[in-house]
Amino acid sequence: MKRFLLSSAVAALAMVHGVAAAQDKPAELKIGITTFTSGAASVFGVPAKAAAEMLIDDINKAGGIGGAKVVPTFIDEGIGGDKLLSEYRRLVQEQGVRTMLASISSGNCNIIAPVAEDLKVLNVMWDCGTEKILEAKRYKYVVRTQANATTEMVATVLYLMKHRPDFKTVAVVNQDYAWGRDSWEIFINTLKVFKPDVRVVAEMFPKLGASDFSTEISRLQALRPDVVLNTSWGGDLDTFVRQGGQRGLFNSGATYVMPLIESSLERLGAAVPAGIIAGARGDHYWAHPETQNDPKHKDFVARFKAKTGAYPIYPAYHMAQALFGLKTGYEAAMKANGGKWPAPEQVAEAMRTMKFKAYGREITMREDGQGLEAQLLGVTKRDPKYPFAVIDQMVLVPAELVTTPAGQQSPTWVKSINPSLARVLSTEQFKTHPFK
Repeated sequence: MKRFLLSSAVAALAMVHGVAAAQDKPAELKIGITTFTSGAASVFGVPAKAAAEMLIDDINKAGGIGGAKVVPTFIDEGIGGDKLLSEYRRLVQEQGVRTMLASISSGNCNIIAPVAEDLKVLNVMWDCGTEKILEAKRYKYVVRTQANATTEMVATVLYLMKHRPDFKTVAVVNQDYAWGRDSWEIFINTLKVFKPDVRVVAEMFPKLGASDFSTEISRLQALRPDVVLNTSWGGDLDTFVRQGGQRGLFNSGATYVMPLIESSLERLGAAVPAGIIAGARGDHYWAHPETQNDPKHKDFVARFKAKTGAYPIYPAYHMAQALFGLKTGYEAAMKANGGKWPAPEQVAEAMRTMKFKAYGREITMREDGQGLEAQLLGVTKRDPKYPFAVIDQMVLVPAELVTTPAGQQSPTWVKSINPSLARVLSTEQFKTHPFK
């Protein structure tokens, strides 16, 4: 009897520390996935969900992850932060989910990361961009399988300097929450390294989900800045572009920089003019100059288009990266664990030392949990073969050039960038790829 009680106590203690999961492989690997399926952001949250469904089906047909069938449960981020956190906890505490892919919104990632750590749940940040999460604290259970705002904004500044180096004034129209504020802070601090005399003529932060940008458009038309940054996404960006086009905003001669507009191009159709600096929050694009003819990428694009009626956009690619990274991490952890099923912290540890590939260049995971992802930037143009703008003059920027080193803080690091970096994209190594 004493032996039984002692064994039970040891087993209970092991469960608390996540060790018991390393002993027996489950028949199913339950994962929770947060994505916007309602509200303005659903315009790319829904495509991400479609990609997840398609790719999880592929994974399961090939034997699952470590032999376990992947069973997803989706949570709508559109329900708001408090309810999202409640649903997150419910999946973990009531349904026994130990692996989560969360989230899209930077605000949601900020509230989920510490909770995942407290619950000892592997949390893969699959789309949120704020760099502060992994820089402010070292997490044991939280990793990110794509770039952060610093990588994206520094690469965007470099492309702007390559495309139009002779500007003097800049304005910003960004959503008023973590992503909008963080991305502007990184962008302007980086820009001042290369153009210390640049003058900011307007900083506008309309509320998240705004439906009327008449005030912002009027100010831009009155101020006539040389460059306008807008890192908005989803319905907010769509609305701004449509309303701006209706009022002739893009005819002023300003260079508009929209690092997230790749996700809106097909939806907006003819509303997007030529000449906007466009980003894809990574090096993914259905017409990627290096992988568009890769058989696996072509198959993904074709099947996604058949499923949804549209080309895949960056949230779909980020979802692919999260799932491929998760599979790679589990398999690496199992190998390191002698073939036994790993605990969440073992998978998180394995994910910090791995490399994996989705449909772009290889992604390297770093010991602080941050993924190093190259950046694709270009300029919009009209092509008679498509009823929407495409990305032309594409350049691929390696992540190691534009990512804050582990252990450093982005606001400080970007100010220390060598101004000579602006000439890097002009070298032969970084050739410009036309749209094909």
